Amino acid sequence: MPVCTTRDGVEIYYKDWGSGRPVVFVHGWPLNADAWDDQLKYVADNGFRGIAHDRRGHGRSAQPWDGYDFDTFADDLDDLLRTLDVRDATLVAHSMGGGELARYIGRHGTERVRSSVLLSAIPPLMLKTDDNPEGVPEQVFSDIKAGILSERSQFWRDTSEGFFSANRPGTKATQGNRDAFWFMAMHESVEAGIRCVDAFAYTDFTDDLKKFDIPTLVVHGDDDQIVPIDATARKSAALIPDATLTVYEGGSHGIALVPGDKERFNKDLLAFLRS
Repeated sequence: MPVCTTRDGVEIYYKDWGSGRPVVFVHGWPLNADAWDDQLKYVADNGFRGIAHDRRGHGRSAQPWDGYDFDTFADDLDDLLRTLDVRDATLVAHSMGGGELARYIGRHGTERVRSSVLLSAIPPLMLKTDDNPEGVPEQVFSDIKAGILSERSQFWRDTSEGFFSANRPGTKATQGNRDAFWFMAMHESVEAGIRCVDAFAYTDFTDDLKKFDIPTLVVHGDDDQIVPIDATARKSAALIPDATLTVYEGGSHGIALVPGDKERFNKDLLAFLRS
């Protein structure tokens, strides 16, 4: 398998499809690079080079005990881009991956980056606070960790419902979507699962977003039951100097996977890449 070895010796699996200007996809939690297969093929078919990696502790990458914080994730991404000598790239990040993208720019700048896409992404802050009343209550994150530790297989099956808004009348989410979510989630280590919850719950990316100096497309569904749009996308679009917000009416958290929304996102992404 193709792997990048990070500065601290962790093997990170990646996919590298097609040729042309690079588009680097950063997956959400608890998924892996397979979540981007449709987009990887789509951009490769349209003359771009699609790259996606499994975050440490996820998928086919190594499962170290430490390093489940956004500084480390951002440095892992930097190691990957340097290993593959990626330049003039568009970074596309979903959910927790949006924090990885933001922290990467906050720590490493945009020398290698042409533009970025935040899809259903967690910045600037997920946690509900006095200054972020639209956020997610702390108890929700405690319940997530308890669910993983109690019986994670059933927890992931249950979580897939809200992830894809499969509990809504007329949902386009399929059983295949939910099965794929479960399959990827079960390949995440338990330690990574727990530690990532703390990372994406409590990390504030406000200062990172202010360092964006590239065009950024922010895409979010207004029925996202995992990452509330008012706490995240709307605020990110206001903080990033050159940002465009696109809201998918009725869109779930799993926009890039659900039939209908997936095709719309692919077209929006391609238009942005060509702009």
